[in-house]
Amino acid sequence: MSEQGQTPGEIFRRGIKSFVLRQGRMTKGQQRAYDLLWPRYGVPYSPEPLDLAKLFGNNHPVWLEIGFGMGQSLAQMAEKRPQENFLGVEVHKPGVGALLMEVEKRGLTNVRVSNHDAVEVVRNQLPPESLAGIMVLFPDPWHKKRHHKRRLIQPPFVELLASRLQPGGLLHLATDWEDYAEQMLEVCDAEPSLENVAGPGQYHPRPDWRPLTKFEQRGQRLGHGVWDLIYRKR
Repeated sequence: MSEQGQTPGEIFRRGIKSFVLRQGRMTKGQQRAYDLLWPRYGVPYSPEPLDLAKLFGNNHPVWLEIGFGMGQSLAQMAEKRPQENFLGVEVHKPGVGALLMEVEKRGLTNVRVSNHDAVEVVRNQLPPESLAGIMVLFPDPWHKKRHHKRRLIQPPFVELLASRLQPGGLLHLATDWEDYAEQMLEVCDAEPSLENVAGPGQYHPRPDWRPLTKFEQRGQRLGHGVWDLIYRKR
């Protein structure tokens, strides 16, 4: 079926993937970490709600990161915030292996990892009002205009994310593509269950809890902008 003429909501409901599966090769270290640590830290996909307290072995607040890349930032946050739990979702297996290497190196116990499509994980595995925070940091910008409908931050998905936040929970987005930042701002400001922490139509300074990535540091040296947005569940 062609996507021509379909709205983002129709594409979302049909289940189109918001990513391109570029697996690449896992390094020996990533493969070893995956084989050794997935049984302990991995979260297999099943269309059943997770018991997050059972998953982590405690009742600490849970943060979700969608698309954690190679996991450096997520590992740093988890290390600095041991009284919070972090569930990372990433479709690319080398990134999962890389995060598991960081989990082992840093001795982290507050991280769990999913290697599945984030839309299905959020919709089917995460109960309503179960999360203290959600991060979507530097998602695929789908920079060509004809591909904008594939961008993850669309009204139906933002509505779904908001439903999984506890009252007062935070949705944190970041991108280095200005037109995507503008779309994020428009979509999230229009979601009635969310309040823009910086004020309507405003971006938020990078919060202390989000580590500055090497990619971002390089972009800053080249004069590239980065836009953070933070919303609170009403």
